[in-house]
Amino acid sequence: MLRFLTDHLDWIKALHVIAVIAWMAGMLYLPRLFVYHCEAPVGSPQSEMLKVMERRLLRIIIDPAMVATWVFGLTLALLTGAFHEHWFQLKFLLVLAMSGLHGMFAATVKRFARDANSRPQRFYRIINEVPMLLVIAIVILVIVKPF
Repeated sequence: MLRFLTDHLDWIKALHVIAVIAWMAGMLYLPRLFVYHCEAPVGSPQSEMLKVMERRLLRIIIDPAMVATWVFGLTLALLTGAFHEHWFQLKFLLVLAMSGLHGMFAATVKRFARDANSRPQRFYRIINEVPMLLVIAIVILVIVKPF
């Protein structure tokens, strides 16, 4: 099995990148939906539509993409021995932070579904920038490998 995986390293890399792109697309869009949801009156057609959009985005795109990112990423790390590299260790911590943010977003979807959001629109406008900042740092670590 290890030989098969090693022979297909480029495919694993490609699948990892595809999964990351899908995960990040969702992580950047979901907080925008939260901003719009803050503007919608509770029980309004717009609020109900946003609940459906948020739930589907999370369950159909973001959750599976995160799992695929982790599976392909850990496979790559094991096959290449990256766990011993300092750049990878920091990248790993940043991906853990992204996963924690993902969990926070999932909890927020549930709060909106219960009409129990207590955070202002401004909070979601600010938190919307965090995934991009994490992605910038992660990409720099992967491409530049500064240490």
